[in-house]
Amino acid sequence: MPQDTFPDSPLIVHLIYRLDFGGLESLVVDCVNRIPPDKYHHAIVCLTDYTDFAKKITQPNVQIIALHKPPGLGLSIHFKLWKLFRTLRPAILHTYNIAALEYAFSAKLAGVPICVHAEHGRDMSDMKGTNSRHNFLRRHLVRFVDRYVSVSADLHDWLHDIVGIPSSKQSLIINGVDTDKFSPQRVAQKSLLPWSGEHFVIGTVGQIRDIKNHTGLIKAFALLVEQHPQYLDKFRLCIIGDGGLLASLKQQVADAGLTDLVWLSGVRSDIAELMSTFSVFTLPSLAEGTPVALLEAMATGLPIVASNVGGIPEVITDGVQGSLVPVNDLQALADAYLRYFEQPTLAAQHGAAARQQVENKYSLNTMISSYQQLYGQLCHDQQH
Repeated sequence: MPQDTFPDSPLIVHLIYRLDFGGLESLVVDCVNRIPPDKYHHAIVCLTDYTDFAKKITQPNVQIIALHKPPGLGLSIHFKLWKLFRTLRPAILHTYNIAALEYAFSAKLAGVPICVHAEHGRDMSDMKGTNSRHNFLRRHLVRFVDRYVSVSADLHDWLHDIVGIPSSKQSLIINGVDTDKFSPQRVAQKSLLPWSGEHFVIGTVGQIRDIKNHTGLIKAFALLVEQHPQYLDKFRLCIIGDGGLLASLKQQVADAGLTDLVWLSGVRSDIAELMSTFSVFTLPSLAEGTPVALLEAMATGLPIVASNVGGIPEVITDGVQGSLVPVNDLQALADAYLRYFEQPTLAAQHGAAARQQVENKYSLNTMISSYQQLYGQLCHDQQH
């Protein structure tokens, strides 16, 4: 697409590993779609590739560029990005997570005036954020990064206390979700589920990755069914998402004899509609920032059962909006599911409190406004 078709506003380049179905990617798309084009316009550069998720971008004149980075260091990507930055001339480069951070150096060499880096969470290889090589990179790129953004107080404190990023270079911008799209007023379409009849549906949404602990979730569900066989016709588990571990999860379900009770849907574009069919939302992750799917479930008015880890306890107060359990405590997960099944009034109370919490603190408009203010302040500071 020719550069002269773009609006006459500063360009933000969003640099991510891959544009695919996921929480971080949803936030990028929300920012691109909702920031007024007379304020900023956007390009999304994917280190690897992008999928049909890109179709969620509704803002016109958004370039999406895939670099097809091979596994490993991929030093040639630095040169490709340098050339790309010289061509696009962005006002701001916004990188996401450790995979994209190192290219802040290439951006500065290419003359990009402002670099923002966001930390949205951790992966299985570094759940506690203590990887010395990664933290060395984060510290020594401080001179090339104008602002580090974290999406939870837990990540904010970690960047300061463990990594060593000065407070003056940090901003805390909490994730937000669309409270109109995700709403308890949405009519549940039970026909979307593969089961007929009335069921207690334990649901989760997210990429199928080790860090999300779907393996533990299936084990906890198996415990629930084993310990309460009288409710076998009621309990169902719905796992929405895709990823490299999907096939192994399907095998785990088959080996446990749960094929008729567990639905692994793969990628879906009707997340809001599917969430409205859940009875409870669960997130048994091993590490987290501020999970978008969790906020979406809360906006839908669902009670939450989640790990007491990362940024989750900043969002959920145990016994108010849901139940927090120790990480990978399968029995505690099973017990929490049973409690909501046996106490529907409690489930409704916690679901209503969850909705109220999102309305008060985690709206999409607040998040978008915060990013706009950050971009504007950095542009102002750079010009003066």
